[in-house]
Amino acid sequence: MKPLDNDVRRITSAAEFEQLVDLYYRDLYRFGLSLTRSEADAADLTQQTFYIWANKGHQLREAGNAKRWLLTTLHREFLQLRRKQQKFSDETVDEIFVEASPNGDGAVSRSDVERMLDCLSTIPETYRAPLVLYYLEDLAYKEIADVLELPLGTVQSRIARAKSQLLRLLNGANLERKKESCCG
Repeated sequence: MKPLDNDVRRITSAAEFEQLVDLYYRDLYRFGLSLTRSEADAADLTQQTFYIWANKGHQLREAGNAKRWLLTTLHREFLQLRRKQQKFSDETVDEIFVEASPNGDGAVSRSDVERMLDCLSTIPETYRAPLVLYYLEDLAYKEIADVLELPLGTVQSRIARAKSQLLRLLNGANLERKKESCCG
C-alpha cells in the first residue's frame, strides 16, 4: 500500500504544481518580459523559475510567500543570464534585448503601449525592475525589497527615480510625435 500512497502524494504534488503554474505563470512571464524585452527569453526565464520551484519549492516555509519566492528566483535567473550574455558577447545588453510585441487591451493604443515599453527599456534595469514590480505586479515596497533583496529605502528611491526618468522619456517622445505630425 505504501507505493500507492507515494503515487497519490506525487499526483497531489503534480496537481498542486499545476495549480501554482496556472496561478502565477502570467505574472512571472510579464515580469520576465519587462526585464528581457524578449518573448522567448521571458518564456525561458519563467520555465526555469518553475523548474527551480519543482526542485526546491518544498523548502518554502510559508505557502503565502510562493509568489515572492518565484519573483525573486526569476530575477536572480535574469541577472545570471545577463551576466552570461555580457561575458560571452561583444554586444551591449541593450542590443541583446529584442523588441517584444505588447498586448494592448483597447483602452490604450498599441502605439502608446509600444512607446511606453520603448521608453521603459531605456531605463537601467536597476530602476526598471522595481518599477515593473510596483505597477505591473502590484507589489508593496516591502515585497519588492524582499524580491530584489534590497533595503526598503533603496527600493523607494529607485521607484521614484524610475518614475521621473519614464515621465521625462514619455514627455520627450510625445513632443517628438507632435513635431512629426504638425511639421510632417
